[in-house]
Amino acid sequence: MDILKKHWGRPPAADWMRSLKRSNFYGRFFGNDDSNDDQSNGGNGNGNSRGSGLSSTVRENWYLGFTAFGGPPVHFKIFHDKFVTKLGWIDEQVYQELFSVCQSFSGPGSTKMHYCINLIHNGFLSAVLGFLMWSLPGALGMFGLAIGVSNIGTSLPRAVYALLSGLNAATVGIIALAAVQLAQKAITDKMTRSLVFLGAAAGLLYNALWYFPLLMLVAGGMAVVHDFCWLHGPVKRVAGGVWSVKQTFMLLFGRGEKRRRREERTRREADDMEMSQRETDNKNDNNNDNNHASSSSNHKTGTRMTQDTDGGVPPSTAETEPRIVPPSHDLNSKVIFWRFGLLLILLFLVSFTVIMLLRGLLPTKPLLYRLFSNMYLAGTIIFGGGPVVIPLLREYVVAENWVSPRDFLIGLALIQGFPGPNFNFAVYLGALTAINGGYSAALGALLGYIGIFVPGLVTMHGTMGVWGAIRGMRWVRSGLRGVNAAAVGLIYTAVYRLWQIGWIDEGFQQGTSLANDPWWVVVTATSYVGGCWYGVSPPVACLLGAVLGLVRYGVVQGQGL
Repeated sequence: MDILKKHWGRPPAADWMRSLKRSNFYGRFFGNDDSNDDQSNGGNGNGNSRGSGLSSTVRENWYLGFTAFGGPPVHFKIFHDKFVTKLGWIDEQVYQELFSVCQSFSGPGSTKMHYCINLIHNGFLSAVLGFLMWSLPGALGMFGLAIGVSNIGTSLPRAVYALLSGLNAATVGIIALAAVQLAQKAITDKMTRSLVFLGAAAGLLYNALWYFPLLMLVAGGMAVVHDFCWLHGPVKRVAGGVWSVKQTFMLLFGRGEKRRRREERTRREADDMEMSQRETDNKNDNNNDNNHASSSSNHKTGTRMTQDTDGGVPPSTAETEPRIVPPSHDLNSKVIFWRFGLLLILLFLVSFTVIMLLRGLLPTKPLLYRLFSNMYLAGTIIFGGGPVVIPLLREYVVAENWVSPRDFLIGLALIQGFPGPNFNFAVYLGALTAINGGYSAALGALLGYIGIFVPGLVTMHGTMGVWGAIRGMRWVRSGLRGVNAAAVGLIYTAVYRLWQIGWIDEGFQQGTSLANDPWWVVVTATSYVGGCWYGVSPPVACLLGAVLGLVRYGVVQGQGL
């Protein structure tokens, strides 16, 4: 130690700890940044901001896990109304950026959005606490449902199928309304309008794990090309070449001279009419010259005042200036360092590699390990959120003969009517898998919960550190416009997918299209119109859909069908 002091003045470890203290690393990571607290409290620095931050997290988040029905598209709207419009925890620009980033990376989209909002506002501990309050109510409900389903017979009463179909039909209407409202915010010009349409159309025509992230990447690239006018020069040159060829062609065939004479004659007639009109106007305006001069002077004075008020910046220039992020929403000061974010991502990739290698190399793997590795893989490679996780989990669970197709479809119908994230479906499947394999239902549910949520949250936390360093770049903001538009378009894909399997009954327990019975079309339309025109909340719409499903059952039973 004396040698180190002699050569370095102090131990290297001490320098490292002092640098962390100066940079307030721990405060930034755990949401206890004293510098930010001083600014937010007017410089008082009372030291109670961490407690107040956690209390505000509990106060504003505790009920969301019980009331956020409708799936990810509706969740995004709920978060916007609450955290942007009502509370102002983030602004509109940050919300749109978070929406794009959450949709661009794997994992549960709405859960990552909720996690990031609390992370930005109050720090890491508040983000974790908010996540638990957001996800646990639905997870516990799905756990109880799994225990109940494991004890039923081979078929359910038709009344239950009718209730589940009503829930599905109402959910389709809720998601469709959320898609329309999100599209209205994402569409800012013709380019974004086209990307929303193309994203929806492409998502309807094909479905694969690699396909959705590719669509969003292509949309982001198209937005960058459009905003930076990279194709304008080549297009103009091509258009100029086509025009030159056309002119040459017309001259060769003797049409150029005739056209020139016709244009000259038209020009002379227009000049004559303009001169006649000018003479008439001069006669009528002789008595109003003084008033006209006064009006012109006032107009110039007003123009100068307007320019002074606006700082002398023309509208076209102001619109193209880079956006200045407000200090209260500066991600660098409230989240983590980009280096630490990159480290988190690298550590996750190492863990994913180890788990997948063991999954492939071990000759005999316990059932619970296979369950966890499948959920971990699904949570890592799922892009597009809840609507995409359903078919993938079917392949990873039903195809393995861990859960029956009927039990899978029952859970699929009920998860649409449960609050919170759709990824809680993994809790239901994990519990059923453990029960069918002779293991503890709670252990299977816990493994499913951790495996499906952890990959997306860890990578998102790390991405936020990197994102804080690059979000101010113009090409990044431009690319996000395209990614955001394509992500909104893919929500319409979720509407179509659920519509195609929403009606379940004894004869088709795998699900069939809601369009096969006009009653379900009416239920879907009622849910949409109720939310759009009459302000019906998603929980009430789901309850109404379930009631209408039971009404249909009563009518059908009364007619003996």
